[in-house]
Amino acid sequence: MTASSKIASSKSRRLVLACILAFAGLFGLDALLFRTNIYPSVLEPESTTGQFELILRREQQAQAHYGNNLVVTIGNSRFAWSAKVLDDLGQKAAYTLRDAGLAGTDPRAWYYMLRDLDPTARRYRAIAIGVDDYDDEDRGPHPEDDIRNLHYAIARLRLSDVIEFSASFSSPALRWQTFRGALLKGTVYQTDFLAFLAHPGPRRALVQLYRQQAGDWAYTYVESSHSMEGLKIDWATLGVTLPPGADQNQRDTVNSFLAHQPDEQTGKLYAFHRAWFGRILDRYRGSPTKIIFLRLARGPIPRPENLVRKPFSSIREFASRPNVVLAGEHAFDSLEHPEFYRDGMHLNRAGVEAFSVMLAEEISRILGPSEQTPDRM
Repeated sequence: MTASSKIASSKSRRLVLACILAFAGLFGLDALLFRTNIYPSVLEPESTTGQFELILRREQQAQAHYGNNLVVTIGNSRFAWSAKVLDDLGQKAAYTLRDAGLAGTDPRAWYYMLRDLDPTARRYRAIAIGVDDYDDEDRGPHPEDDIRNLHYAIARLRLSDVIEFSASFSSPALRWQTFRGALLKGTVYQTDFLAFLAHPGPRRALVQLYRQQAGDWAYTYVESSHSMEGLKIDWATLGVTLPPGADQNQRDTVNSFLAHQPDEQTGKLYAFHRAWFGRILDRYRGSPTKIIFLRLARGPIPRPENLVRKPFSSIREFASRPNVVLAGEHAFDSLEHPEFYRDGMHLNRAGVEAFSVMLAEEISRILGPSEQTPDRM
């Protein structure tokens, strides 16, 4: 090897070493800030990550106040019920229900919520999961590519999750984005972090306010009394007659959730549910905790069953597992009327009140007599 070759080789080695050290320094700083509780403790509480973390923290704290008859519900905004409605009945409930659901989430986010909410997989008497259907109807081509999951679960992702989490996306661009984000969390927190640096005092005060009050706000929240009375759908033409004075949200949710042409049934949602519900169920294999799937009311006017052939059903397959129970498929059919909905997919005040009672009764029916009467906070 010539002298010039040796010099070039030495420079290359120094460059590689410098790159390695630079990345190690970057990763170390990122880990110090974002893999400890330093930054997650001051997250914007109204952000997707902040909401996820507030709910997790609230429910972790609540566990200390209840005995063995604790049931946690998890789902998205369609799984809407009220603990206050149940408390106002003035009856001693057989089971205490808590809610760890969050609008916009799906089974991938629920897996990470439950993993840290219940590390031993034995804290709850049951986990009640709200789903739109027991059959897997594809609505859109790629349910696995919802990038919101990165933002919901970022604070919960461990180094050991990086490859599995990023590989669960099918788009190469999203795989890279989620790999980079899960590895270097600062790339996900960047906008929030800069906003914190600009106004650290107000952010800390806001976080403190939410930690003190968010639980009460959720408990006392009263849903809108708006209704969809007057809604009609011609299923032959998918023509919609909206209630007088309907707003854009009501129009959009009716069209997107109900009055839409069926998508091609490729099995994408089936595969997604098999993967992420499967991970949840695997965590509870051998656990005394029951996993209860509940088919929610299908909407103010349910789509006809013969509108699309649904050849896949991951949830019905899961029902063969020892600790998995499917609630009555038609348990909540009586809510499928326009007067119980504020838009095309969400219950209104009357719907939430009725559903809360029905939910508690269905869970008590499935679980049977409780071991003891739970104490309320």
